[in-house]
Amino acid sequence: MIESPNIQLRHDRLTAFLKAFPLSTIRCASAEAANLLIIDADCSGHPTHILYRAGTRAALPKGVTLCAAASVNFGGSANPLMGALPDEVCISLAEEPQLRGLSELIVGEVETARCGGGTIQSRLSEVVVVLAIRKAIAIGTVDAGLLAGLAHPKLYVSLIAMHDEPERNWQIADLAAIAAMSRGQFTLLFKETVGETPGAYLNNWRLVLGRAKLATGHSVKSAAAMVGFGSAAAFSRAFSRKFNHPPLKSKP
Repeated sequence: MIESPNIQLRHDRLTAFLKAFPLSTIRCASAEAANLLIIDADCSGHPTHILYRAGTRAALPKGVTLCAAASVNFGGSANPLMGALPDEVCISLAEEPQLRGLSELIVGEVETARCGGGTIQSRLSEVVVVLAIRKAIAIGTVDAGLLAGLAHPKLYVSLIAMHDEPERNWQIADLAAIAAMSRGQFTLLFKETVGETPGAYLNNWRLVLGRAKLATGHSVKSAAAMVGFGSAAAFSRAFSRKFNHPPLKSKP
């Protein structure tokens, strides 16, 4: 484990998730098959909103036109960020010029078949997903849980520290200092906001990340070291308690 007292503050809330869980999108022809939808909600003839459905897939309401749609894979239920999002995030493009421009580019590729159109749609849709999640965090779409912690003006830096350096021998005092709070204040606020203690959250994040490492071919011993466990045996015990089965390296 890393035990240096030097701690570099980071502010990117999404990098650790993007590194751990590959993001990909596939174009869809219907709203029922998609979880990223670009829609015209007021018959204006152009995209007006983006819907990101983390938990549900269904037909659009009457009077709403589907302009473009994609099925997003961002780690599924293995990615805690996906589980933290509301069932549906709706973003008005009138207030988001970047997203409006990207949406219009995607819709243009859908409406006119051109060389490389499918690839362009997929890549642009991936950017839209990241921007939509960034917006969901910024506006504080939930009152408690991981998303609330990432939106909190003090707690988010401690969460980023845990996400980016799970292998570090984190102490509560370190995390409290990062958040510019006393240990007692930090522990209480973290539990009230995120829903579990800092130690429990860190342990769960390490296990989730360890499972992702195993899925990409790392050995149990390697995964344990990479996510901050002192031994493969300790990692295996904690993994079995959380997931109800022992850790296994994925076959190539």
